[in-house]
Amino acid sequence: MRNPKLPTGIDNFKKIRNGNYYYVDKTSLIEQILNNGSEVTLFTRPRRFGKSLNMSMIQHFFEIGTDPALFDGLKISKNTEICEQYMGKYPVISISLKGIDADSYEKARAQLIKTINREARRFQFLLESDKLSRVDKALFLELLTRNMEEDTITSSLQELTELLEVHYEQQVVVLIDEYDVPMAKAHENGYYDEMVLLLRNMFGNVLKTNSSLAFAVLTGCLRIAKESIFTGLNNFKVYSITNTEFDETFGFTDEEVKTMLHDYEMDNRYDEVKEWYDGYRFGKADVYCPWDVVNYCNDHIHNPEAEPENYWMNTSGNNVIHHFIDSINEPDMLTKTELEWLVTGKTVIKQIDEMVTYNDLYSTMDHLWSTLFMTGYLTQRGRESDGRYCLAIPNREIRNIITERILTLFQQEVKKDGKMAEQFCQALLGGKISRGGKPFEFVFAEDS
Repeated sequence: MRNPKLPTGIDNFKKIRNGNYYYVDKTSLIEQILNNGSEVTLFTRPRRFGKSLNMSMIQHFFEIGTDPALFDGLKISKNTEICEQYMGKYPVISISLKGIDADSYEKARAQLIKTINREARRFQFLLESDKLSRVDKALFLELLTRNMEEDTITSSLQELTELLEVHYEQQVVVLIDEYDVPMAKAHENGYYDEMVLLLRNMFGNVLKTNSSLAFAVLTGCLRIAKESIFTGLNNFKVYSITNTEFDETFGFTDEEVKTMLHDYEMDNRYDEVKEWYDGYRFGKADVYCPWDVVNYCNDHIHNPEAEPENYWMNTSGNNVIHHFIDSINEPDMLTKTELEWLVTGKTVIKQIDEMVTYNDLYSTMDHLWSTLFMTGYLTQRGRESDGRYCLAIPNREIRNIITERILTLFQQEVKKDGKMAEQFCQALLGGKISRGGKPFEFVFAEDS
């Protein structure tokens, strides 16, 4: 039998299952969410670790009208009690905020309205429902318009849950993927306070004291609780990369990678894949970046001689790393020694604040260490007795990203100082990259 296609860039669970794509089974997440029992659950993970695909999987499991065959042969199908009680039993609202990317508040607000419109259109049958009153239907029509007032935006998801509950006589599951992307973009473009207020009100309405809510699941990169986005929520649980619960449900485990490589006759590539894309520690689990592994396998199916690439780097601007490297020698910021330790495979011991705000990401070195850790540029190799983490570069791909940034800065310095190129070449012959007391005094491992 021919091997399934590899789902590069596909995060739709139904498309993967119906389209003969390879799927690494993460359906145990459903059982864990139900057993956990939290009304609102937030998962924070770095980008490209399967958050959106897991959210799509959750939607297709719970949503009324789902196709049970999508889950045939998967782990959750073995739990017949859960499947009989929960599969296909709920109306589900599912939105992704990853596309809210604008250079002004007005444009971002318009994009958010469009996102709400798109989800509301899935439920246009409510206009024909004999269970909804004329007032209810007029309220629903407001969710389809592009000219929403601020109070309509902030109440939109709550009102949609109420209307769906009336129609189905069943509480509603709410899924919000990449909830913090609008705040990241707002921070970059200078309208942060306005966006925080808008989302605080929208999330508060749908997630807090909403009798139509069965439960909600959110994903994001950072927790950002200091902005009080989730103020007053009861039964609200956050599971980050430091928690042991759910630690294998995002990212590929070593066994899952070995199985994938074997299925595509790439067993001999295991050591290379592990060196380049393994090394992340979530809770007590060691995991690989799924985006990297899938892209690596896909490239090597078409070209067995292909070299490993920095796939993860190309999915973002890597501003965090730029701030990190650029802070060398600034007062109270990164030291050359710490950077050298990281690049040569050693660890640095740092306190981590998991609730740093976007406004504070780069304000101090402590916040920058925390940001690097939570966004996947650094990982942990254990903790000290005082709670500090031993931080390390997870794998060769991330080390490449860091060293490439260092070389970029060096090239910029060379343009300012023509003599540096000659000094640099002489230093390479001597096994060092150094320039007196200036920023590029590093000693790298031979294979770097």
